[in-house]
Amino acid sequence: MPHLFHHAFCPHSRFIRLVMGELGMEAELVEERQWEHRPDFLVLNPAGTTPVLVEGSSFAVPGSAVIAEYLDETRGLVLSERRLLPEGPADRVEVRRVVHWFNVKFFDEVSHHLVQEKVYKRFMSAEQARGYGGAGPEMKAIRAARKNIRYHLHYIGFLARKRNWLAGEQLSYADLAAAAHLSVCDYLGDVPWEEDLQAKEWYARVKSRPSFRTLLADRLPGMAPTELYADLDF
Repeated sequence: MPHLFHHAFCPHSRFIRLVMGELGMEAELVEERQWEHRPDFLVLNPAGTTPVLVEGSSFAVPGSAVIAEYLDETRGLVLSERRLLPEGPADRVEVRRVVHWFNVKFFDEVSHHLVQEKVYKRFMSAEQARGYGGAGPEMKAIRAARKNIRYHLHYIGFLARKRNWLAGEQLSYADLAAAAHLSVCDYLGDVPWEEDLQAKEWYARVKSRPSFRTLLADRLPGMAPTELYADLDF
């Protein structure tokens, strides 16, 4: 069975877990705290970031973008017309563009700050935290993330009004990447859903998919999710 080195609140890891769920693929989940810089993990991914998919005894696929491409190449055809990375070149470009928007831009401006300050730092030692701006949450970063998420939410609503799904007429990697990042923000209570009802409606559709169930079951010790986190009719 493949192993996925991940963290339950790493949005990139959640993206790959959603992809695997849509593919009907099972993997053993191995929690990795990337701030610990374990030598054995750095052998798998010198960048030291999650997720990393390991198939077989030594074949490691590092990073969500690389894993997503790898899974499409090795397992995507089983979905036929429901393939998460469509066949047409222009359609593939649009899916990749939207995925990049969330895995890079949204992460840099929103989810990275919220997860690092409100989740990861809870489990860091004082020495480890020094490499991440010091112990305790940095409120300036959290406030910036809360401000930035608003225009990202409006962008989701804009795409959802134009199309059936974010990158076209079918569910794709774009929807799973966006939903993965939003899911950690939602757990922490930092998504102002009232800002864009179209974005909320789109998220409810993704959230209702069977692949989302394991994410909705995730819990952070000492920090319960918002009341509506696991509610499909939020």
